[in-house]
Amino acid sequence: MNKRHAIRALVRKDIRAITASVQLWLPMIIVPLLIGIIMPAALLWVASRTELRTIGNLKFMLDSLDALTRSGQIPQLASMPTDNHRIVYYLALYMFAPLFLIIPVMASSILTANSFAGEKERKTLEGLLFIPISMDTLFKGKVLAAFIPSVLLSWVTFIIYGIIANILMYPMFGQLMFPNLNWIILVLWVVPSCSLMVILFNVLISAKVRGFQEAYQLGGLVVIPLLALIAGQASGMLLIRPFMLLLIGAILLLVCFILLRLVTLWNSRQQLAESQI
Repeated sequence: MNKRHAIRALVRKDIRAITASVQLWLPMIIVPLLIGIIMPAALLWVASRTELRTIGNLKFMLDSLDALTRSGQIPQLASMPTDNHRIVYYLALYMFAPLFLIIPVMASSILTANSFAGEKERKTLEGLLFIPISMDTLFKGKVLAAFIPSVLLSWVTFIIYGIIANILMYPMFGQLMFPNLNWIILVLWVVPSCSLMVILFNVLISAKVRGFQEAYQLGGLVVIPLLALIAGQASGMLLIRPFMLLLIGAILLLVCFILLRLVTLWNSRQQLAESQI
């Protein structure tokens, strides 16, 4: 079988398995809808129309923005007339950026946990291993079947979020504010790198464990570093800049290279077949 045709066939097979299972595609729709569209839109709408100093829970964030303004880390904040302008600007262009990374991490974890672990549960892995294709082709097909949907889902969510952010921000600022350089680097550089790293990590896990749930739970450990990033951004202690995003993407690609080597070394037809027993 032609290598390219084999990869396409594997991708189509895995995507059909995803669309046929509500357990797989429903979380992939709900999570981006909540954290990428509904929650940011609601917070931006409230922040643009509420007297923020009267909300006790926001005092800490406003104090952080005061510190960022005085330090000049976000120069645009100094010229803004009200707290509402500053917090809407910060929320839309900085605060939600690391939160957005949960989308490719979640989607990649679900899709890849369904790869080898899902095949084992459905008792189809043995038949797949007897197909006359190389292990390299098999893994490429599995990786692409997770990478393409997760990145596309992230990009679609980004576009919808950007439209909503600009609609809510335009009456305040009189111009289109979204995206800035941070978001462009995040979506075009960090999101694909993060998706690939999570996919390779989960392929490694799902090839070793016996079921989808076990693979998905172990793969979810990748979210822990993201929570620290989100907390740092929310507190103003860690401001994500373009250079930092470029560095994060480069580090993720280095991790991808290491994981790819491990996947190549640790997985063979015999090992995968024995892992079903």
